[in-house]
Amino acid sequence: VQLQACGGGLVQAGGSLRLSCVASGSTFSSSAMAWVRQAPGKARELVAAINWSGANTYSADSVKGRFTISRDNAKNTVYLQMNSLKPEDTAVYYCAASRAQYTNLIITIPGYGYWGQGTQVTISS
Repeated sequence: VQLQACGGGLVQAGGSLRLSCVASGSTFSSSAMAWVRQAPGKARELVAAINWSGANTYSADSVKGRFTISRDNAKNTVYLQMNSLKPEDTAVYYCAASRAQYTNLIITIPGYGYWGQGTQVTISS
């Protein structure tokens, strides 16, 4: 599975962005997906996850109520809608796919074996 993330950019606090991640390969529709971010000098943080069907989602407390993960299996794409952005949301955002197939939510980073190249999100105050 190859993953290509896009949609990052520079926005003011309070603004919105939508990240997209397009996957190649035939296993996308059976893989759990996640968005993971890493700010300079900080550990990676899994901010949102979705199971293979899209029926179940997870959001970290730091983004709950502001970020929404979704997927379109027909388009091999997973999205992260980010609203009410804060300067502390500044990070490189990576999409990730699980190696396991047809699993439920995976909310730990080691559960993901395929990673995209990352897209920079910068929020100005």
